[in-house]
Amino acid sequence: MKKELRTTFNNRQYMLSKNFEIYYYSDMNLRNIGNHHHNYYEFYFLLGGSVSINIAGTDYPLSSGDMILIPPNTLHCMNILDQSIPYQRVVFWITESYCDELVKEFPEYGYLMRHVVDSKRYIHHYDVISFNTLQSKAFQLIEEIHANHFGKVAKISLCVHDLMLHLNRTVYEMEHPSVPRETQSLYENLISYIEGHLDEDLSLERLAHEFFVSKYHISHVFKENMGLSIYQYILKKRLSMCREAITTNTKISEAYLQCGFKDYSSFYRAFKKEYGLSPSEYQELYAHKLSVFHDK
Repeated sequence: MKKELRTTFNNRQYMLSKNFEIYYYSDMNLRNIGNHHHNYYEFYFLLGGSVSINIAGTDYPLSSGDMILIPPNTLHCMNILDQSIPYQRVVFWITESYCDELVKEFPEYGYLMRHVVDSKRYIHHYDVISFNTLQSKAFQLIEEIHANHFGKVAKISLCVHDLMLHLNRTVYEMEHPSVPRETQSLYENLISYIEGHLDEDLSLERLAHEFFVSKYHISHVFKENMGLSIYQYILKKRLSMCREAITTNTKISEAYLQCGFKDYSSFYRAFKKEYGLSPSEYQELYAHKLSVFHDK
């Protein structure tokens, strides 16, 4: 799914939207952009790459899991150190005026901006679980922007609020270690990770590697909390995502691959067992109901 959400990079350093913009980029052999600044806040969520950043004349080495916040009118430039390594990042731009609106409603949303401006600490490194959660929230927002679901505007607003709260909360907890940190259970973190990586390998071996626990412990925790095996849960989530995709004019031949299925025959059997119809029958039935609704 991430491939479909990727944006082709260009050198534009100004906003088209009056509130915010968010992009997922993955590039190789990309030329460096010289020192520049903008009149909005710029967040980087670094997913991968060999890069450093210069902010206000100081060079900072970066690593995957770093969150960088560049305040308005702050000179900066990203330096790509190894062009052969994919440079993967999410870039989130948000205007000062929109920030002011959010902070007026929820003052907590202003903590991170004030902290960075006052302390000049532009970079915060997330642990694996927190960064996976951050990625999930960012990609959920990007996906909603690109999709055409019912209630899209409301959902986008909720996603922006969720992302802003997560950013402010995590940095606040990093800066106040004496404050008891609200920790999610392994089960909750698994749910969040799965939802953000449905198009990728979600084998028990992969999950065990990501969360540094045994696959047997993961199986036990998940079954105890959900009442389903982790395999059954992932299958149901993938089928649900695929069902939504084929009702928005996505070709079935593309949808099942985007949703993490490796071959059509296993997808077909699982879909028909879950919904009682083949994927093509379901798509045709949905299209028919939609046309009847519009004719009324």
